[in-house]
Amino acid sequence: MPEQSGNEREKLEALLEETRIYPPSKEFTDQANWKDATLYDRARKDLEVFWAGEAETLDWIKRWDKVLEWKAPWAKWFVGGKLNVTANCVDRHAASWRRNKAALIWEGEPGDSRVLTYAMLQREVNRCANALKSLGVKKGDRVAIYMGMTPELPIALLACAKIGAPHSVVFGGFSAESLRERINDGQAKVLITADGAWRRGNVVPLKASADEAVAGSPSIESVLVLQRIGSRAACPMQPGRDVWWHELVDRASTSCDAEPMDAEDILYILYTSGTTGKPKGVVHTSAGYLVGVSTTHRAIFDLKDSDVYWCTADIGWVTGHSYIVYGPLANGATSLIYEGSPDYPHRGRFWELVSKYGVNILYTAPTAIRTFMRWGAEWPEKFDLSSLRVLGTVGEPINPEAWVWYHRHVGRGRCPVVDTWWQTETGMIMISPLPGLTATKPGSATRPFPGIQAEVLDDKGQPVGPGGGGYLVLSQPWPAMFRTIYGDPDRYQRQYWSRYPGKYLTGDGAKVDQDGYFWLLGRVDDVMNVSGHRISTFEVESALVDHPSVAEAAVIGKTHEIKGQGIAGFVTLKEGVKASDGLKDELREHVARKIGALARPDDIFFTSELPKTRSAKIMRRLLRDIAEGRVLGDTTTLADPGVVSRLKQQYEQEGLAE
Repeated sequence: MPEQSGNEREKLEALLEETRIYPPSKEFTDQANWKDATLYDRARKDLEVFWAGEAETLDWIKRWDKVLEWKAPWAKWFVGGKLNVTANCVDRHAASWRRNKAALIWEGEPGDSRVLTYAMLQREVNRCANALKSLGVKKGDRVAIYMGMTPELPIALLACAKIGAPHSVVFGGFSAESLRERINDGQAKVLITADGAWRRGNVVPLKASADEAVAGSPSIESVLVLQRIGSRAACPMQPGRDVWWHELVDRASTSCDAEPMDAEDILYILYTSGTTGKPKGVVHTSAGYLVGVSTTHRAIFDLKDSDVYWCTADIGWVTGHSYIVYGPLANGATSLIYEGSPDYPHRGRFWELVSKYGVNILYTAPTAIRTFMRWGAEWPEKFDLSSLRVLGTVGEPINPEAWVWYHRHVGRGRCPVVDTWWQTETGMIMISPLPGLTATKPGSATRPFPGIQAEVLDDKGQPVGPGGGGYLVLSQPWPAMFRTIYGDPDRYQRQYWSRYPGKYLTGDGAKVDQDGYFWLLGRVDDVMNVSGHRISTFEVESALVDHPSVAEAAVIGKTHEIKGQGIAGFVTLKEGVKASDGLKDELREHVARKIGALARPDDIFFTSELPKTRSAKIMRRLLRDIAEGRVLGDTTTLADPGVVSRLKQQYEQEGLAE
């Protein structure tokens, strides 16, 4: 584990002192889906039998010959098996008693709404699939998707999966440049987008960004455009390339056969930030992924057929892929999808929707919970939240105070809180309570899911004792694990599997307490976790240096009360350029244009020098100490130790230190 700062040690000690325990109530346990404590032992004793049992809940075109082939780091699950993901998520329910059950309940930001039953969803998915075929999309072709949170977004994913075309969804908050980079890496053939999206009453110009991206993306042959906004979007269409959704999809046939897919065929590529700044195309395959997300969704949220389930994430992130689209729909669930933000048109919007739709299961982020805390308990108390039965958190470690507030003011003290840890790469939840079995502790993700083996190791690969901090690793394969980095298998092996051979390095720090409960401590590399979104320091630094006024830049994640981490940039300007507040604002907007608004720095600090080692490596650890107002760590390796003390003094004089 890297040298711990005083602040990190204090965090560890505070977590160790957390003694509050919340056992599940007898009433909850009596009706829980998973309440047999021997599950853990059975899964540990025979991993393959455990996951094969879960795989039996799906419909297979051809049953597998072998559950697992494992030669680290390469895994194949359900070898020889064939299925179609969309057939499992939509078609089998449309052919059953769930035909007229609501699959998706959608609420638009302006207040418009739609309900799609499984039968209706099947028709729309088939239309979209046939439209893609008419644009020349075949099995194996990549389709990029850049949309807002409308029903057409999950429809597009499911349509791609139905015809065997891997999708690559890019979050609608990313810039044109970020979209272009992802399109080009995956060599997508078609882009699906919208004229725009609503955000706090304003129009997000998706098509304008898409046009800018596609101008530098020669692989794109067609752009399919959903009309969401209308005349306010001022959406130009390029003849011969662009086609309206309502003119192509709505007129397509409602009949489409599901493409038989090998268990290991690619389902999707999803890009996530890496320490080098170049986004990584995480590859998820069909069968193992669907087994993993459907099992964890059913077990961890104690899903009942009568439940209304709401995951508040955006489908542009892995949480939306796994726990809005594929997991819930495979389980025949009813999911709520909301287009807007939690504070528009008022700060009680989430609670209003919980009350309106009788939401039973709510899955949201610690960032949102901390924001709700700041707004005050009076907002959730204005609404009837009696329908809530299970609460979940995702995206980053949750501090105990936020956990308790969520339990008390949203769950009214009666709802189990399932704090979940997982990653884009893991595909499925890896560490989490089972609400009918696990006594929870505020701030702890508790135990690995049955069938998951996690450890906390030191620098030498030895397990740390209870209370010690170390690297979180996963010691055996799991069905939803990503198979590679798209087009770069060497990077996959080097980045994730080389430090501890045969074990997956998560990049997160953790500790295990005396009860075997895991406490996540955040990233240990140069990837920041901003509101649950992973952003590379290198990526933001590159955007800053791209500005003509900037000579050099270093970026760090700084503790932020709401977002978990905010972004602080230390910038050295070119000779003759004058520092000003106006230039700070200009640099913030420049980063937002290059990467997306989520990467806009909270602080920009101008400095004549940056602390560097004798080999010219910037010491970001010391910049974090300065930004957090901590005692400086070891400075003996600096080329000029005086730089950091001068920088600290200057930073404090400007009143930026915590």
